[in-house]
Amino acid sequence: MSLATRDGVPVDAPIAPPKVVRQRRTRPGLLGLAVLLIALGGLGAAFAVTSVRATGSYLAIARPVEVGRILTADDLVSVQVSGGAGLSPVPTKKRDEVVGKRAAVSLVPGSLLTMAQLTDAPLLGQGQQQIALGLEPSKVPARKLHPGDKVLLVSTPDEDSDNSPSSTRFTATVIDTLTPENDDVVIYLALAVRDVPAVVVLAAQERIALVLTEAA
Repeated sequence: MSLATRDGVPVDAPIAPPKVVRQRRTRPGLLGLAVLLIALGGLGAAFAVTSVRATGSYLAIARPVEVGRILTADDLVSVQVSGGAGLSPVPTKKRDEVVGKRAAVSLVPGSLLTMAQLTDAPLLGQGQQQIALGLEPSKVPARKLHPGDKVLLVSTPDEDSDNSPSSTRFTATVIDTLTPENDDVVIYLALAVRDVPAVVVLAAQERIALVLTEAA
């Protein structure tokens, strides 16, 4: 037994045990959360850097370009775009490569230009001309017509005529369609040159019915 002393004189008394300092335990869950937050912070910084680096100069449409028309430098404007995931816009440096190509679809001002919207092939075959028909949505044979669809134009009877009803048929190919808000559907068609005058007259008289005969 150990003896405590008081002023150098031994005294029978218990000796207090030494204090033990407990170490703070680290919870594995909190440690994992801290590592995850650090990792996410690093990914966020990397994404921000990638987005900044993805900013570039691309070509956009400056004014309306009808389908089939040849693209000129005045139809294009250079814009700065950041990101652009899922898009394939044409870089400004390729302006000379796209000028002179033909619009395969209608180009809308403010939209980015892509190579898929252009073509080198003529949209009109030999002996064909392009016309545009405006039809009520209820008279269009499909919810949406696509370039290459084959259609039949059928003349409807003239209500003011006393002659027996007869109809004339014309074959045509859809080049493009346009659906303005709260308006008729505009359909661009490739038509044989010999049929153009008669179809134009029938269209002006609203005596044209459209039939889809073959989907592209």
